Amino acid sequence: MSTDPTVMLEIQRRRSELVMAIDDWVARSVPQHRLGATLHTETVGSVIDRLAESSVRAHHALMTLDAHDELLHSAWHHLAELADAYDDLIRDILAGRRRLPEW
Repeated sequence: MSTDPTVMLEIQRRRSELVMAIDDWVARSVPQHRLGATLHTETVGSVIDRLAESSVRAHHALMTLDAHDELLHSAWHHLAELADAYDDLIRDILAGRRRLPEW
């Protein structure tokens, strides 16, 4: 993993572009129920970005830590929780129980 500030800045810029592209697609493609739907605090793009970051951390832990290391298990547990929360969010959005913020 690079620690070069220029590389890190480019990675962050690209991540932001991808988050915006996902959010634009969701806004165009997924009907939003405004009446009675609870507002979610994040956009789908930002949730996917957190999932991707957690996945990278979990895979890095898998490659660098001992199989019995608690940090390894914690990283994969965190990823599983985020994946479950993402599934719940998408299900709730499609059912009209949750709505997304408009940025």
